[in-house]
Amino acid sequence: MNKIDNKRKQINDIVSVVKLTSLLFSGMGFYNFIFNKYKINISNFNYTLTIDVILFGVLVLTLVYSIWAFSTTKKFNEKYVARIQIIENYSFVLIFFVIVFLTGAHKSEFKFLFLFIIITTTIQSGIKQGVIIACISSIIVLIVDLVYGPYSGENIYFEKDLIMAGVFILTAWPLGFYVKTESDHIKKLESLANEDGLTEVYNHRYFHEALREKVTSYEKDNKPISLIFIDIDHFKNYNDLYGHQKGDEVLKIIGLLLKNNVRDGDVAARYGGEEFAIILPDTSEEDGIKIAENIRCKIEETHFDGEENQPKGKLTASIGISTFPDKAKSDVELIKSADDALYRAKFFNKNRVETYHSILDELKEDIEDRHIDLVTSIKTLISVINAKDRYTYGHVERVVIYSRLLADKLKLSEEDKKKLIYGAYMHDIGKINISKEILIKKMPLTKEQWEILKQHPENGVEIIKPVESLKNISPLILHHHERYDGKGYPGNLKGENIPYLARALTVVDSFDAMTSNRPYSKVKTYDEAMGELKKCSGTQFDPSIANAFIEVIKENKDNINY
Repeated sequence: MNKIDNKRKQINDIVSVVKLTSLLFSGMGFYNFIFNKYKINISNFNYTLTIDVILFGVLVLTLVYSIWAFSTTKKFNEKYVARIQIIENYSFVLIFFVIVFLTGAHKSEFKFLFLFIIITTTIQSGIKQGVIIACISSIIVLIVDLVYGPYSGENIYFEKDLIMAGVFILTAWPLGFYVKTESDHIKKLESLANEDGLTEVYNHRYFHEALREKVTSYEKDNKPISLIFIDIDHFKNYNDLYGHQKGDEVLKIIGLLLKNNVRDGDVAARYGGEEFAIILPDTSEEDGIKIAENIRCKIEETHFDGEENQPKGKLTASIGISTFPDKAKSDVELIKSADDALYRAKFFNKNRVETYHSILDELKEDIEDRHIDLVTSIKTLISVINAKDRYTYGHVERVVIYSRLLADKLKLSEEDKKKLIYGAYMHDIGKINISKEILIKKMPLTKEQWEILKQHPENGVEIIKPVESLKNISPLILHHHERYDGKGYPGNLKGENIPYLARALTVVDSFDAMTSNRPYSKVKTYDEAMGELKKCSGTQFDPSIANAFIEVIKENKDNINY
């Protein structure tokens, strides 16, 4: 809990103590009425009456405890809190009126009780509600004086209570101004604590807190939450051309655009750098896509200084979206899946909206129910690898996408297409046993480290071995580092002895490795990588598959982001 929440809790605790005290004073007034009405004293105090008094005391204490518990716990949604507080405040006014009436009406010494509710109302609800309660309390006291006071002569009770009424209002008025000042100060602190100073949307910390809270509360009712991730396309290029000050202006404009195009209850936040996120409570994927597409269009239509020098002459954004609980079962999974969807949007030529799609969902249709948990565990392992090595994370996503395209080009059967895609998804799962030091090492690997890295195909096969339904993709995992000339590993298989789908995966895997930023090799352009595929056809790669994949890249150059 942060300092602002602690401060609010302290204020609520103080208010609760004041209400508790007022109830205790009310109890004293009621006992005063009982003793006066029945003229109870030591000489005539009887056992039966004692039991009645004790029972009444128990009831009063129960009421006190209920009010205390109600005032210090959050049992209702925020939208109902204001109404509940109004009902509670008027209930206290009614209780105090009854006590005043029972203890002598205009002669009562308990009129001061109204001050308690005036003070607590002003602190909780502000100057307006405080003054209203003060006026109502004053009217009640003065009407009681007029109705029950003397009809002739000087009404001293009315005169004294006019002064009390003035005290009521003067208590609410300046206290209300103080509360407003304090409330504005708290809001300012909240703004500093929860908002991003540059873009004025919520910050990264608040985003995580809000998402966690929403997922926890919506989980019980199985209500949907959609999450949008937004990334500005080619933002580094813009910063390099115009400097970070101009880049900051772009971020400010987009922050304002998001604030103006989200609904009440949505949470727009700056996730980091040029990346933004929007939490959409009680929103299906279909509705989330509409909101995301509207935002994408708004960004594309907005004029930014110097955007004509961006790669496509416009400053645009790529957007990914995922939905809880359909696509993710926790706040962490929701973030990961939305990030995966954003990655896909960036890969497919940017300036588009992509939804999250999991290979795991396809796998579940093809494996036995008793293996579902094992496959889920495999997905968790892949997430762990992604966390250890950011290259592997993007690499797997890209290899899956390339494999789909290649499968269509090779006219594979549906069964073989699934094998290739599942193999692409899991081909690096054996890296779970490889240390992070080796995976992200920037210098060339030592001989010992290279031997450890070369064990990942066999490790991967061991991991999926318990899942009977996945045995048919074991050859892809085991042999995706074999070479067509027999100089690969782990089996030194050659030519047609290498399983056909493993040969296809080798081409795709190698192409992406060449065109990606890796710790130990220089990135190649797509043209350079295609040249390398041609050069190594017949030695490292199956010539027919390599040629087919080159055609895939050329045919999809307008859809794939180079």
